[in-house]
Amino acid sequence: MPKRKPDLFDAQRESVLSSKAPLATRMRPRTLDEFVGQERIIGEGRLLRRAILEDQLFSIILWGPPGSGKTTLAQIVATTTNAHFEQLSAVSATVADLRRVIKEAQDRLGMFQERTVLFIDEIHRFNKNQQDAVLPYVEDGTIILIGATTENPSFEVNNALLSRARVFTLEALTDEQIGQVVDRALTDSEHGLGQLQAVLATDARELLLNMSNGDARTALNALEAATMAKAPSLGNKRLLTIEDIRDALQSRATRYDKRGELHYNAISALHKSVRDSDPDAALYWLGRMLEGGEDPLYVARRVMRIAVEDVGMADPHALAVTVAAQQAVHFMGQPEGDLALAQAVVYLAQAPKSNAVYAAYKAALQDVQQTRNEPVPLHLRNAPTRLMRDLGYAQGYAYAHDFAEGRSDQEHFPPSLVGRIYYEPTGRGFEAQVRERLHWREERQAKRAAATKGRRTVAAPSSTPDPQALAGEESQEPVASEG
Repeated sequence: MPKRKPDLFDAQRESVLSSKAPLATRMRPRTLDEFVGQERIIGEGRLLRRAILEDQLFSIILWGPPGSGKTTLAQIVATTTNAHFEQLSAVSATVADLRRVIKEAQDRLGMFQERTVLFIDEIHRFNKNQQDAVLPYVEDGTIILIGATTENPSFEVNNALLSRARVFTLEALTDEQIGQVVDRALTDSEHGLGQLQAVLATDARELLLNMSNGDARTALNALEAATMAKAPSLGNKRLLTIEDIRDALQSRATRYDKRGELHYNAISALHKSVRDSDPDAALYWLGRMLEGGEDPLYVARRVMRIAVEDVGMADPHALAVTVAAQQAVHFMGQPEGDLALAQAVVYLAQAPKSNAVYAAYKAALQDVQQTRNEPVPLHLRNAPTRLMRDLGYAQGYAYAHDFAEGRSDQEHFPPSLVGRIYYEPTGRGFEAQVRERLHWREERQAKRAAATKGRRTVAAPSSTPDPQALAGEESQEPVASEG
């Protein structure tokens, strides 16, 4: 299927777009030499660069933050490769669109031996059925897929599709790289702002680079807005001040997605900062999450988990503090409730740490799941009726308050678990006191060990035991061997 020749309207549309499109679109690099950043994947000698220049492209997934160059790379492929290039946006494309593109690709390959590169922007927005519709044709080579996504492909792209494409990770641009993009836009008279003679004040430039958060598109859009709003002054130049840039940006381009990978990475960073007793880093990650639009009640729930998992009995008040913070957030909302979370985070960070209860409960659950669920020992059972009492329920129970220390030495485990110890308190914080209070457990273990050793000391028999007699015995006591 031959490519459709551009008509007069195509040329006119391209002309209008080239002059009226946003600055970020007009300044989009057209060759790999113009491309800024990502040297790790398209630097000299790198696999992807060689594949593009030698027209030996394979299916790839480009994963990176907004404004890092994913779409630009795809469009460089479109102008560099001899293959036919098709572009779809997963935001609006349907399965019918995919089938049309694939049918045309099959015809093109059969009639003219021409390959097709299919670029799917925002591929993570395709559902499973839409991704499955592409899979067979990526596998048989009908199309070469380029998928672009800001989300972790491990979670958002089918494993089958991932196994047939190489994932290349793009990184946010550095301030220096954003500076190169901005300076090029200021001096380019054909596609950029060169004809408007815009000049960035030093402090304005620093603010623009910093607030762009590594997003070239954000930087160029703000630069264009500030320039167009600024009237020429001396010598027809437009001096852009820090106030002009601040007004154009309005707010920082916050890199946070409360439904994406950063959501999980940020809460992990907050949790680990608190665990390591670093209140400053913990406050930073808390701010990143709340400023990014995270649900404060989600944060409150996770902070409560930290209180029981990492502080535990080293400071029993920690849970009460976090529950109070959750109530404050629920009652006051934002931004007032944010301070309650900040207070709870700082409290947890400075508190002594212990995961002894956490570990003890996991160990107890393991026994629950992996050992026989024996009946509750008779002396611990409830005995509300005469029948139960006649059957021995609650018989022999020792009432703790009848003892001087308020504790009895009676057994509370089923027979197969007698002597188990799950909770091992640390020597930190309140648990140092708890450790001292639970010293009786070691004493009880020592008494049991001594008693068991005494029972196992059996005198050797004076004659060879009768095998038949031994076979009939049900005793579990060890039998001494012949002398």
